[in-house]
Amino acid sequence: MAGGGVLVMAMGGLAARLACLQLGPHEDIRATIARSREIRCTIPAARGSIMDCRGKENILAASVTVWNVCASPDDVIAEGKAARVADALAPILGVRPEEIMPKLLRPGSRYAVLKKHVQDETAEAVRKLGLKGVFLEETSIRSYPNGASLCHVVGFVNYEGQGGAGVELAFDKYLKGMPGYLGASVDAKRDRLYSEDDTFIAPVPGADVVLTVDQNIQHMVERALDQVMDEHNAKGAWAIVQRVRTGEILAMASRPAFDLNRFFMADMNAMTNRCIGIVYEPGSTFKAIAISAALNERTVTPETVFDCENGAWMYNGRVLRDYHAYSHLNVAEGVKKSSNILTAKVSLTLGAERFYRYLKSFGIGQRTGIELSGEESGILAPPEKWCSYGITRIAIGQGVAVTALQLIGVYCAIANDGFMMRPYLVKKVVAPSGAVIMENHPRVVGRPISFQTASVMKRLLSGVTEEGGTGAKASLDGYEVAGKTGSAQKPVPGGYSTTAYVASFVGFLPCDEPEIAIIVVIDEPQPYHTGGVVAAPAFKRIAGDIVKYLDIPPDSCRLASAGL
Repeated sequence: MAGGGVLVMAMGGLAARLACLQLGPHEDIRATIARSREIRCTIPAARGSIMDCRGKENILAASVTVWNVCASPDDVIAEGKAARVADALAPILGVRPEEIMPKLLRPGSRYAVLKKHVQDETAEAVRKLGLKGVFLEETSIRSYPNGASLCHVVGFVNYEGQGGAGVELAFDKYLKGMPGYLGASVDAKRDRLYSEDDTFIAPVPGADVVLTVDQNIQHMVERALDQVMDEHNAKGAWAIVQRVRTGEILAMASRPAFDLNRFFMADMNAMTNRCIGIVYEPGSTFKAIAISAALNERTVTPETVFDCENGAWMYNGRVLRDYHAYSHLNVAEGVKKSSNILTAKVSLTLGAERFYRYLKSFGIGQRTGIELSGEESGILAPPEKWCSYGITRIAIGQGVAVTALQLIGVYCAIANDGFMMRPYLVKKVVAPSGAVIMENHPRVVGRPISFQTASVMKRLLSGVTEEGGTGAKASLDGYEVAGKTGSAQKPVPGGYSTTAYVASFVGFLPCDEPEIAIIVVIDEPQPYHTGGVVAAPAFKRIAGDIVKYLDIPPDSCRLASAGL
């Protein structure tokens, strides 16, 4: 009897437990069941395009629709056809059946990606098979039609769909758009049940970014850099083309480069935008600042004569040498011949504090604010940290470091009657509706020198490309080119290298009414290393192509002197 009582009590407890399970509140269980009968997902927005200055005529980056081939392992297993599905898909997807099988044999799973990012033709072939449990998922990838061209400016989108460099990163908030949302009920097989209670918010596509860069000019510059890299076995090369009057960047190229469609294979060296991310001692291209400042302060004139000490000058215990020995030169001749000693003595007429103010007013040691990440500010110490002979070395481009973008800005200011313009490479941002939501315009950021000083400097710099000047190889038939060569020894521990140089040329044209400025920098060319031999010819090739493309008229005075 006692045993029967225990049995009755056990049965009663079990019944109570069953009743509790069936009739109790169990909100958490019900919530879990409810969640299993609905889908909630975000719908990615189409990313905006990046275009050159011609807009939709030349798209540099765009999102392209592709497909993920997916499967519901539960459905495939239930049909008992996993091996047959793998055999049918393998040749279409370009993989072995053994690579597909582990993804299909996952009991309890209703989603597996068999192959990502297939094109329309492959997707259609999969669709025609009509395999139960296999489906296509629409997605998109970023495509860069020009591969490595403009890679450092355009940038790329990473695996998370976010801008990873260049304009893709800097303008990510405009390009990425706003994702949508879907909330809907599904049946036990996870098929959607359409009802009035569904929630759907459509995604908002991203805006388009239109650059100031002209892809044709970019191609001219990249071709010239590839040629100079090959001719002179250089470690690297970079160049910028800028509109003098507006500050618009027409081209910005850097070597080595990388294919944006395979950004994941590039190393950091290739990914570096040397135009803004590398600082270097500018050498003689920097002399234009000291000469401009002294002319502006009227401490010298073009006719002021300096003793150039026959090529070697001792100042505060250190010897400064010229590449060629000169006895006496006036300022105009000193610019043409690129005399270190003359330029150093000119800087002494200014004094450290005054010279430093001009360096700052020309933007040295400061970021320009270009719309790209990774811009360096350069190196410029205040006068109190200069050594006893520091002013004489900074004047000739030693003990100071710049980016190419900073230095071309100096020459643009000289070409633009003393006005410094803010450089920019994004023209506008356009919403899908066509509304312009952001637009850049030319903006003056300073005026370090007067109109009169700028006019004199243009004439002095034009002498550099004349016969007998260090930049004669940059001269262009029919055009008066103004500019300056640079041949800077690279700093090494304890001094300067005797084998590693940075060769450069920066200038503008036409001299009297300048329209474009160009800077070319070559890192460690071999065996020739001077700016006049290495960089000036590259400048000439670029300038020659651009004046034809932009239809810049020749100088009338040059044509007259040539008898044309």
